[in-house]
Amino acid sequence: MLLKDFLNAGVARLEPLYPTKEARNIMLMLCENRIGTKSYTHIVEPEYQIKDKFLDGLNADLERLAAGEPVQYVLGFADFCGLRFKVTPEVLIPRPETELLCREAIKIGSRMQRMRKAYGKQARPVRVLDLCTGSGCIAWTVALNIPGAEVIGVDISEGAVAVASSQDFAMTIKETEAAAPRFVVADVLAESHPFVDGDFDLILSNPPYIMESQKAQMRANVLNYEPSTALFVDDGNPLVFYRSIAALSRTCLSAEGKGLTEINELFGPETAKVFSDAGFSKTEVVKDFYDKNRFVFYSK
Repeated sequence: MLLKDFLNAGVARLEPLYPTKEARNIMLMLCENRIGTKSYTHIVEPEYQIKDKFLDGLNADLERLAAGEPVQYVLGFADFCGLRFKVTPEVLIPRPETELLCREAIKIGSRMQRMRKAYGKQARPVRVLDLCTGSGCIAWTVALNIPGAEVIGVDISEGAVAVASSQDFAMTIKETEAAAPRFVVADVLAESHPFVDGDFDLILSNPPYIMESQKAQMRANVLNYEPSTALFVDDGNPLVFYRSIAALSRTCLSAEGKGLTEINELFGPETAKVFSDAGFSKTEVVKDFYDKNRFVFYSK
């Protein structure tokens, strides 16, 4: 079968679910990862034939995609901050917006690390707590970009923690001398937090924040495949996670530390107030690249 014909047929199958451009990008991504073609192969080699041995697998993948399953779950990975993360239906697929949180955290953590180098071997490592860690994309990204940082990732889902712990960055760890994060199964909403073993310089979080009433605005591929417990909160208490995160941060965020949390764009000022009411003197609502309220940064 000609590659161009398979791509065109696949796009036609996916167009009821996605805009045409996105459907084409999904098909190109599938072929690149399954048979090694490039985004331009079908153009520069219009007679390119897909080998028969690949067709059954490609058609099986296309059936899953046409049923609405996200391409990241079909392929088993998602790219985030220049790293490739294993993803399964146990975890959310990392979003580009969350990369902004990681970049800010790396900038702050790296500055702290440079300032502490003057203490030599007595320098205290940068300590990072990642709440609602999911795939571990935030925890791993920060750990690998701030070599020597101590990172703890927490999630209530045993399945998510298993995925986060199984991320394979052994080569990068060897090259950078970074330390792998430690992942813990625990409930952020619980009254006690046994994973807190001292102060943290950075407390990062991307908790569930989408209201149940917002489901109607969401795509079926998200609703039907991504874990609802990592996405949704009750309409009657949409800031429940932020109250817990604020209370926890009050007890273990270091004096010079900073908290960064991803938020529901509808509740920017309200979320910031949760942290200011908890005693944080500096709170800031930060927009993403779509000019939507996406984060709250807070410090003492």
